[in-house]
Amino acid sequence: MRMAIRLAGKAEGLTSPNPAVGALVVKDDRVVGKGYHERRGLPHAEVTALKTAASRSKGATLYVSLEPCDHFGMTPPCTDAIIKSGIKRAVIGMTDPNPITNGRGIAKLMRYGIKTSIGVLEEEARRINLPYIKYITKKIPYVTVKVAESIDGKIATATGDSRWITSEESREYVHKLRAKVDAVMVGVNTVLKDDPLLLSKAAVKRQPARIIVDSRLRTPLNAKLFSDIASSQVIIATAEDTGSGRSRTYTQRGAKVLNVKSRHGRIDLKSLFKALGRLEMSHILVEGGGELIWSLVKEGLVDRFLFFIAPIIIGGRTAVTAVEGDGFAKIRKAVRLNNVTIKRFGHDLLIEAGVTRHCEDAKRPKQSLFRS
Repeated sequence: MRMAIRLAGKAEGLTSPNPAVGALVVKDDRVVGKGYHERRGLPHAEVTALKTAASRSKGATLYVSLEPCDHFGMTPPCTDAIIKSGIKRAVIGMTDPNPITNGRGIAKLMRYGIKTSIGVLEEEARRINLPYIKYITKKIPYVTVKVAESIDGKIATATGDSRWITSEESREYVHKLRAKVDAVMVGVNTVLKDDPLLLSKAAVKRQPARIIVDSRLRTPLNAKLFSDIASSQVIIATAEDTGSGRSRTYTQRGAKVLNVKSRHGRIDLKSLFKALGRLEMSHILVEGGGELIWSLVKEGLVDRFLFFIAPIIIGGRTAVTAVEGDGFAKIRKAVRLNNVTIKRFGHDLLIEAGVTRHCEDAKRPKQSLFRS
């Protein structure tokens, strides 16, 4: 099963909004077939594994990280291929939370006499598909927030200088992260201050879309984003009327202007993420700025944080911090993180953690896992 999950990881982010799945066919203690779901619309992992195993599938065991589908979509049901192959036993990492599959695939295999084991390395199987799980059950994207900061919590100096706080190794890892998500999101102030391109140097098959949260359409038309618009879609989320002249100018440059509801002069982020869900985006990487990150935290929309911490001290009471806004007035209202892991990239530390929501609602945190 661990091998099947590693196979699934080869296409992490490339199958969106579908899950990443890996499969192995084992006979007489030997792997005779393997496969993973490489891209949406291509054969599923089980079908590829069975095809490479061919006649050796008869009487063999199938290991698959996610419950096989039992419906017609862009491809036929995997359950039919498994039954036809003569597989004797199926070992499944986790059930599929998709309502049209949930439990049906397992039930069908069992009806046809295939011995089925469920929940093997389930936590690991779930971890690789957290964006899919959230998207398929809530119809909104999974949100990862990335921050690069000094050890004293600054993301830029008081003059706005921020290049480069973290190491080249950390920045290379971020490019790999971008290659695995549907879109990279920033607030308009980040565009005005840093003029980022937001593409991935590690992407091979596709670039992430670029989303600018810009309630008043202040994104400059000469921003770097528009210089390479053929590489990936630029989406400007705004509360302005999409029929305005300014809006049409962005459209003429090749961008998509997404009009969403506003509250108190700001974009309603919950409405925005529902709209992105309708665009079949399952994973968004947010890279700033502090006001946008605070708004996402306050609205309970963040699922995971990645804090890259460099061993430098910037100082300055007016230097920029990662999470700004008004902040919580009481510690008991603060957001608590869980499942903390620590890695090293050069001299930097990466602290990765999920979100429990508020301290007062949190149960005892799970034991942190430290990795170097």
